[in-house]
Amino acid sequence: MQNKIVKNCVVTLDYTVTDPDGAVIDDGRQPLVYLHGGYDGIFLRLEEALHGKKVGDNLKVKLPPEEAFGDYDEKLIAVEDAEMFPEDAEVGMAFERVSDAGEILYRITDIADGKVVVDGNHPLAGISLIFDMTVTAVRAATEEEIAHGHIHDEDSDDDEDGEHRGHLVH
Repeated sequence: MQNKIVKNCVVTLDYTVTDPDGAVIDDGRQPLVYLHGGYDGIFLRLEEALHGKKVGDNLKVKLPPEEAFGDYDEKLIAVEDAEMFPEDAEVGMAFERVSDAGEILYRITDIADGKVVVDGNHPLAGISLIFDMTVTAVRAATEEEIAHGHIHDEDSDDDEDGEHRGHLVH
């Protein structure tokens, strides 16, 4: 049984995420399970901090915005005519737009007086995040998991939407 976090192992974490004021961002109701070793399953700095840790180890890591969901960019906010949107558009709806920078997910943040405000920033952009993590399990990854670059559920050939797998990434 593997106990130490090294490249090509599957790590299970109990965790919570708070902002600097202590407000809970993610209560970690379900454990985070990811493939360790540069597969983009979690933020790079978290993976670096976890490397070499063992089952039972607990650590807190504070990520500034630029290492989490990025700085808040005012240029990603736009006010547009409501006519450009479906009649059933409502605050909270999200949609993708393709630009020179690639695909950006926008959210509707306000609708008033025939105008719609859209925001292309991640909801957590501009916020430092504090991760409190405890390593609860470590196992060797299978050859198939390593080849695919993500973990697989024991019950299926390919786990694309498992419980919080790869949750802590951009």
